[in-house]
Amino acid sequence: MKVLEDFPSVQLPLEWLPPMKTRAFSISSSPLAHPNQVHLTVSVVSLTTPFKRNRAGLCSAWLANLDPSKGFLMDEHSLCALWGIHRRKGLQSQSTSTAPVMFFFGCRNEENDFLYKDFWLSLAENDGVLSESEGGGFFVAFSRDQPWKVYVQDKMRERGHQVWSLMNSGAAVYVAGSSTKMPSDVWSALEDVVVKEGEVPKDSAVRWLRSLEKSGRYHVEAWS
Repeated sequence: MKVLEDFPSVQLPLEWLPPMKTRAFSISSSPLAHPNQVHLTVSVVSLTTPFKRNRAGLCSAWLANLDPSKGFLMDEHSLCALWGIHRRKGLQSQSTSTAPVMFFFGCRNEENDFLYKDFWLSLAENDGVLSESEGGGFFVAFSRDQPWKVYVQDKMRERGHQVWSLMNSGAAVYVAGSSTKMPSDVWSALEDVVVKEGEVPKDSAVRWLRSLEKSGRYHVEAWS
């Protein structure tokens, strides 16, 4: 409908318009940390059309103005890394044993893009679920904060021995972010880690990673 506003001479019958596609948003909270609440982390899309008209994302703008008491449809695929960390934090507070977590966080700039910064850092300290003392760790990559670009996959290679140790011990891999190059770049980094630390040829590393996918131990949630 927004496009038709830019071209008012087009007389398009309403029944010709396809129905809106379902939007899926990841849950970023756990009931263990926030009982009876569901948190979403959504960036509001804002742009200017070639005709110099301001436009906001249809669903992101709607969500930003939504009454929090309204309901949502949820399924088992609507959970993100933040939800998982919230849950582990809740389990840890109940003295429940949890497996080590290595978390690699990447964005362009620390000042503008480091979402949930205080939360992540607090969990990386004092035997938190992301602390190295618990066998995991929290590692950040700000690609534009220095003359050379640093990405998550670079940090993964730096910690390759620890990454391999956890994966070889049964750990699962969760990848979330842009659907452009990030998933393939992370996959390539893991190939390098398996080749180096597992001392196997590249084709064997690829087969091993594919086996993780088939067994449900490699998950990707990417968006454009």
